[in-house]
Amino acid sequence: MDGAVLCAANHAPLTPLSFLDRAALVYPDRPAIVADGVPPRTWRETRARCLRLAAAIAALGVHRHDVVAVFAQNIPAVCELHFGIPMAGAVICTLNSRLDAAMASVLLRHSEAKIVFVDCALLDVAQDALRIVSQSGATPPVLVLISELLDEHEPKAKLQGSRTYHEYEALLGNAGSSSPEFAIRWPADENEAIALNYTSGTTSRPKGVIYSHRGAYLNSLAAVLLNDMTSTPVYLWTVPMFHCNGWCMAWGVAAQCGTNVCVRKVTAATIFDAVARHGVTHMGGAPTVLNMIVNATPEEQRPVGRKVTVMTGGAPPPPKVLFRMEEQGFLVIHSYGLTETYGPATVCTWKPEWDALPAEERARIKSRQGLHHHGLEVDVKDPATMRSVSADGKTMGEVMLRGNTVMSGYYKDVAATSEALAGGWFRSGDLAVRHEDGYVKVLDRSKDIIISGGENISTIEVEAVLFSHPAVEEAAVVGRPDEYWGETPCAFVKLRPGSAAAAAEEELMAYCRARLPRYMAPRTVVVVEDGLPKTATGKVQKFELRERAKAMASLPPAAAAAASSNTKRRSNL
Repeated sequence: MDGAVLCAANHAPLTPLSFLDRAALVYPDRPAIVADGVPPRTWRETRARCLRLAAAIAALGVHRHDVVAVFAQNIPAVCELHFGIPMAGAVICTLNSRLDAAMASVLLRHSEAKIVFVDCALLDVAQDALRIVSQSGATPPVLVLISELLDEHEPKAKLQGSRTYHEYEALLGNAGSSSPEFAIRWPADENEAIALNYTSGTTSRPKGVIYSHRGAYLNSLAAVLLNDMTSTPVYLWTVPMFHCNGWCMAWGVAAQCGTNVCVRKVTAATIFDAVARHGVTHMGGAPTVLNMIVNATPEEQRPVGRKVTVMTGGAPPPPKVLFRMEEQGFLVIHSYGLTETYGPATVCTWKPEWDALPAEERARIKSRQGLHHHGLEVDVKDPATMRSVSADGKTMGEVMLRGNTVMSGYYKDVAATSEALAGGWFRSGDLAVRHEDGYVKVLDRSKDIIISGGENISTIEVEAVLFSHPAVEEAAVVGRPDEYWGETPCAFVKLRPGSAAAAAEEELMAYCRARLPRYMAPRTVVVVEDGLPKTATGKVQKFELRERAKAMASLPPAAAAAASSNTKRRSNL
């Protein structure tokens, strides 16, 4: 329009780094970070430390757009690194704290990280990874050791005779609190990269997902809104900060001038203790975290006192678990997203009229993934035609998203980026239906759907029934090869303590047959005493369970014949 201009007075690149400046200005003396073993740090102190951190990173030779890796659990330094690294103009790459040395070395080489900040608790794995990098002929990153929060630990003893390293606190001290304030390397373009996040690798080799300053800014604010987070919240870090930068809450908490409560290990006792001691208002986690809470022993539980808002995602939580969370004083907000969407992308936005529904119906509605958040669009489409499927709650399609908080692309993988973003939509690989009110319900990963005798079986629906059994603590369903049907449902379960495992298999199969169409009920149940294999973010590693099911081979012919007689009644079930 005539007269409109774009200049410094009305435009600045969007970046979550601005949240830190505001928090230090508005609430300078409010606690920003608390954790056992270290003094609480205010927002004024946190900003000063992040500036010294950025100066130290720059002094180690890191330039704009260089990658700096972080290999750590949820400790205070990781909160600071989410600001200090991009303040130096670099790209933060938080690595899964449960990686083994081989995979860590692969990601360090692929990311070309110039520095790796290592939690002292993970030093052995990190040193092995760096050794592998060196042996490959690549230049290993500079090692910076974070030794806070470990009692009676002497990292230097472990590093005798090893490569040169820097110590985190000494590095900040050398930057000098009395030296001139570091000039933050603000992004010249808001589409510059701020983070590199590797996917969890539950279905394939991890890919490096690129986040921009703009996307991180917008999704941080969206995450705050999705969490119903008002000013000065107290956020308990039960979501790994390495996963989608803690669903962007590593920056979002600063946007609301909140307090980060850091814990190394997530257990039921830790959660209840932190809620009671620190007045936690918000937290998050995969359904496995919800499972910890609802299965907590009387000794682990403590009075919650106030309603704690919990955002869950990663897999649809079983309605039974949602119901029990509500009973214990936790308000669950169900979200859905992927690494490629900066974490949360949709939310089951609650409507007041649903409050009057029976508890079971409320839980069933809340298990849906809902609608997209601000700045994003979600649809369920036929991937072949790219047409939207009918909003009838039955027709299945692929979840697709587009908008401001979809990744910039996969690092060093143009082909995979083109495939994922083909047609102007990000293709999630998740299969879902859409209801008349527009709410999406994810049924399965495309790789997880079971096709038995031509019928599609949602493993999520079968798992929900298994979770409703009082003896089941964990459950996952995969396809077992079958010569007659192609494949049949195979359930892996962990029973609650004190439950008898002797007759569990037959009992659970009968329980499912009474509540599901016969073809959907598991034909095999395997009791796993040690629990299901999971990623560090709490997602069940179904590829591992599929391998176990595959090793079982096909069901005996007699079982297939018995199942055949049942399918004649399918149209009436």
